[in-house]
Amino acid sequence: MLEASESRYLRRYRRWGEIIVALTVLLVIITILSLNVGFAQIPISNIIRILIYDVPYVGNSFGGSGFSESERLIVTQIRLPRILAGILVGVSLAASGTVFQGIFRNPMADPYVLGVSSGAALGAALAIVLRVGFTLFGINTLSIMAFAGAVTTTLIVYNIARVGSRTPVVTLLLSGIAVSIFLSAIVAILQVIAGWELHKLVFWLMGGFSYITWNEVLSILPLSCLSVSLMYLFARELNIMALGEEEAQHLGVDVERSRWILLALGSLATAAAVSISGLVGFVGLIVPHLTRILVGPDHRILIPASLLAGAIFLITCDAVARVIFAPSELPVGIITALSGGPFFIYLLRKRKGSYSL
Repeated sequence: MLEASESRYLRRYRRWGEIIVALTVLLVIITILSLNVGFAQIPISNIIRILIYDVPYVGNSFGGSGFSESERLIVTQIRLPRILAGILVGVSLAASGTVFQGIFRNPMADPYVLGVSSGAALGAALAIVLRVGFTLFGINTLSIMAFAGAVTTTLIVYNIARVGSRTPVVTLLLSGIAVSIFLSAIVAILQVIAGWELHKLVFWLMGGFSYITWNEVLSILPLSCLSVSLMYLFARELNIMALGEEEAQHLGVDVERSRWILLALGSLATAAAVSISGLVGFVGLIVPHLTRILVGPDHRILIPASLLAGAIFLITCDAVARVIFAPSELPVGIITALSGGPFFIYLLRKRKGSYSL
């Protein structure tokens, strides 16, 4: 009996390992292919040489042969930061979506449910319409104010929903929806009075990576990595909380504390992502669903698999956005919405109205 149990565990961990390796290899392949997408055609062999050339110690042995300086600048200064931003945003939104769905025990929850997107939109809209212009550590005003708006909104929603020392889940969700509607109305007013800035505002609201530089990538890298890593440390608590609040407390989980920490981490990761990409919807909704079908509901594998799948999904959507109407470029938020909208309807039809708050 004991040997059979050990064998089952070994098979399960081996399968998890195979899935992570397969997704990692797929992410590397799609990243290299995405670096090949653009107006300037650069052979994949040259792209690989350029990537290796900039690796300390290893790159010197290649001697910079086989590619031109203009190709190196296009890859390292334009395409690579854009794709890395897509990976970070995809990872952050997918991890937040997985955690929020686990906390709320509701597969319809996504990273924007607490009003994070509306807060970020308001911050960005104020920066654009009021033409606020300054930089902090090389990061532009728009990203700073979008991040500040997202974090401030999250704190407001938490405090509205708080009842004594507890934060009821339904109250939290309804507070997020109410605050989102209110802030969206203010953004709509700003759109009316935006004048010549309307185009820039609308383009940001649709989400995209057109103007990403290394400064934006480096600005969210520490926060995204830290918040996602800390989220994974709560995988066991999320598994137990899936049994129900009372059962989790009986099994020794401090449900209120764990929920607060996970909501804060998820909101911070989402705020960081939104601050550089604009509003990119549906990543945190559909990626956890698809990954759950692949690996099951155990958060020990669901979270890392969702991270990789989120990165793959978003950089694929970004590549499609760049080529579908070339030489013009669509905001990536349109591609994710075109993918996520039908999937959302499919979920509703499949569950036949069983979803609820």
